[in-house]
Amino acid sequence: MKQNMNVRYLTCVAMFLALSFVAVLLARGIPNVQGFLSYEPKDTVIVIAGFIFGPMTCVILAILSAFLEMVTISSTGVYGFLMNAIATCAFTVPAAWVYAKMRSQKGAVIGLLSGVLTMAICMVAWNYIITPYYMSNDRVSVAQMRRTVAGMLLPVFLPFNLVKGGLNAALAMLLYKPVVGALRRVGLVAQSSSGKKGRFSLGSTLAAAAVLATFVLLFLILIKVI
Repeated sequence: MKQNMNVRYLTCVAMFLALSFVAVLLARGIPNVQGFLSYEPKDTVIVIAGFIFGPMTCVILAILSAFLEMVTISSTGVYGFLMNAIATCAFTVPAAWVYAKMRSQKGAVIGLLSGVLTMAICMVAWNYIITPYYMSNDRVSVAQMRRTVAGMLLPVFLPFNLVKGGLNAALAMLLYKPVVGALRRVGLVAQSSSGKKGRFSLGSTLAAAAVLATFVLLFLILIKVI
């Protein structure tokens, strides 16, 4: 029985890893903010996995997905890998941890809000520390680039990460129940311990859709489409 559970878990982790990579590829056509800040919906995939399996699965997927991107499509090397993994962990781990403590719709909302705020705050600090290293070159030193980055922290990095987190949180709210339901039907995820099936809530779905639409508009403003 335990071996079967391990096989199912590894299968799900591999599936979510593949889906997160596909999500990155599909988002490559989306315009960047300030020419280098890219939106990726992969955090939606990983936080759903975290809601199902717990926060440690978020850490595993964050590291594996960042490494996979580094050796395939990324041009920012180890620095990009670090920023990628840190950003994903900062969003998904708090969300999954809160949801593990409060397995309800309220817990999911609080967890996702915690993830959005944690990521936004963390990435202000980490962009100041790491970004100057991979944006510097022969003509611009790390110290010069750090001064440039410092001036972008609040007007650029903070709103970008808030909008990015909001988009992924809204997508997670919309997609979590359908994904879990599909995995339960094929036997990859155990049925709810309460024995009750998750009920479709039109109100919560409409609310999540409204939040998603709001953050889409904010993102369009960031990339200067509107």
